[in-house]
Amino acid sequence: MKVSIVDYGVGNLASVAKAIAFAGADPERVARPEDIGSSAAIVIPGVGHFAATRALNGAWRNTVESAVARGVPVLGICLGMQWLFDGSIEDRTTPGLGALAGICRPLSGNIKVPHAGWNTLERGHRASVILRDVGARTAVYFTHSFAAPVTVDAVSTTTHGETFASTVERGNVFGVQWHPEKSGPAGIAVLRRFIDCSRNRSC
Repeated sequence: MKVSIVDYGVGNLASVAKAIAFAGADPERVARPEDIGSSAAIVIPGVGHFAATRALNGAWRNTVESAVARGVPVLGICLGMQWLFDGSIEDRTTPGLGALAGICRPLSGNIKVPHAGWNTLERGHRASVILRDVGARTAVYFTHSFAAPVTVDAVSTTTHGETFASTVERGNVFGVQWHPEKSGPAGIAVLRRFIDCSRNRSC
């Protein structure tokens, strides 16, 4: 099963592709929107400043919006998850996809930023598709300075100074602020659930 990994000039694609392959799918790095074709799923990775997502405006945005409308599962990782929201105050001139409501904001409090290292997923009351095989209070790997708000789409939260949405789901749109490719068995379990959802269209 083909999973397209969107290559918009932001790093960490090789480790994401390796994890997706280990989880049982055929990853393909895609640098042009027209090459997504009939992919069963789309992954939008990313690390760094929100301004980097400016590369996703135009044709990429249209392609991802069309895929979401057709029911193709989409997974945003870290910066890719933030792009699924309306935007970020890190760069007010660059809009997000708007598939999820809310504005990403900087982590605040008497804390070390960026938030880098292992932290806990606190499961919410909502049933989750991609966290189904992940235990309560599982630790996963983070590296970020901005985060998404806790909304009805959050299926897990994490606290670092303040509580933020660490895993989100809305229909066939998924996002993880953490890095499944760096989170050991828990990360692979989430990617397998995403792949199963994509294969069976059971989101």
